[in-house]
Amino acid sequence: MPKIEIYADVVCPFAYVGLTRLMEKRASLGRDDVHLQIRSWPLELVNNEPVEGIFIGHEIDEIAPQIAPDLFTGFRAANFPASSMPSLALTAAAYDLDDQTGEKVAMAVRRALFENGQDVADTAVLQAIAEQHGLTSLGTEDQVLSEYTRGQERGAVGSPHFFIDDDSQFCPVLDISKVDGHLKVNVDQPAMDELINRCFA
Repeated sequence: MPKIEIYADVVCPFAYVGLTRLMEKRASLGRDDVHLQIRSWPLELVNNEPVEGIFIGHEIDEIAPQIAPDLFTGFRAANFPASSMPSLALTAAAYDLDDQTGEKVAMAVRRALFENGQDVADTAVLQAIAEQHGLTSLGTEDQVLSEYTRGQERGAVGSPHFFIDDDSQFCPVLDISKVDGHLKVNVDQPAMDELINRCFA
């Protein structure tokens, strides 16, 4: 069984699309025995500045109609978190319990942000998610920094960056470009098929 690690930020809409589609395909194949290890890649540290909700909102406005009309239905830029570090810390704490819980929490914080319009830096929001998944800790920033450092050492370059055993690919599922100042995004079906075969065949 391959080891699948994905370095991604909670606030990255491209990662949310890729992870959601990959998990949907996994479910259709009945391969819930294969778990994804979703690691911290905080863009606020990569870029040395906070990620702005208005910017992410503009990205969502452009990409959702093209590839994900069923996603981002409850996104609210006004509730965008000041930092993704708390939600990444909670995810890291969940993975310390086991991979299945980690995966569930990784997606729960993303759904809270993109589908429920919640501020995933809010302790009350994170505490509710923690309680739903049997967690007694919200995690620590040190856990996030440790994962981020490991991602740098492995050669991660962005969100999402996939590592499958000894192979790695940045954003392998989506073909992203800019045309006349606007994002043009397509699902790269051959790349998706290859990724699915690598992960679940």
